[in-house]
Amino acid sequence: MLKQRVITAIVLAAVFLGVLFFLPIPLFPAFVATIVLISAWEWANLCGFTALWQRGLYVIFQAAAIAGAALYVGALPLGGATPIDAELHYRPILIAGCTWWALALLWVQGYPASALLWRHPALRAVMGFFVLVPTWAGLSYVRLQEQGAWLVLMIVAVVATADIGGYFVGRRFGQRKLAPNVSPGKTWEGFLGGVSANVCLALLVWFFTGQALWAIIALVLPTSLVSVLGDLLESMVKRERGIKDSSALLPGHGGVLDRVDSLTAAVPVFALALTAVDVTLG
Repeated sequence: MLKQRVITAIVLAAVFLGVLFFLPIPLFPAFVATIVLISAWEWANLCGFTALWQRGLYVIFQAAAIAGAALYVGALPLGGATPIDAELHYRPILIAGCTWWALALLWVQGYPASALLWRHPALRAVMGFFVLVPTWAGLSYVRLQEQGAWLVLMIVAVVATADIGGYFVGRRFGQRKLAPNVSPGKTWEGFLGGVSANVCLALLVWFFTGQALWAIIALVLPTSLVSVLGDLLESMVKRERGIKDSSALLPGHGGVLDRVDSLTAAVPVFALALTAVDVTLG
């Protein structure tokens, strides 16, 4: 199992870095849309849609939503958007995404009682649009910026740092449960460990780039704080559905959604913060 996980992780990392740095910028939203639609297929399973036609129809609706968003922000036709005019069009989608995650926090805190508000498959299906479409918009917007590839990599680094820091600190010092009814293994100590690790990451980015420290903190800290929420939300919905993984697509890792759950919360927050601060990497 460990060998399988390592091989899958290496392949995923190689594909991601290759696309991030070598795929033409106008095509990057199409790549992200592909990942998002695979995740939509898996989210349909979390909704309780078991028939292939149900899951396929859900993916089609998600594709239509992304296409509509792409037309609105100027990602279609290819290369239509520029960093100058993109911010105005992307911002409403990012605000909607961040507002959704504020609501999701209340539902995670209130689980299992909160399940009365979203347990129905149709409502879970609607949740999927707020989870996935802003993720597409956020990554597309960030990649469009100057040195956008490095900024996307920074999002991944923040999420990974929060995860790694949280794991080791939580394993060593964890006592108080963060969300016992959703993910019993997560603790407040681990959460704070992840945030502390990202403060160190922010200092490293500041040291090597010379960018304003406050601007880097404004990007890194909110992204780190919210990243765990993406993981918790998917865990909550999977628990309600009675499954461990969203799919078995990635050997040793579960589904695509299981790999990007933290990013679904982190990306819109990072992207919205980026509309307010000027940070250039690379």
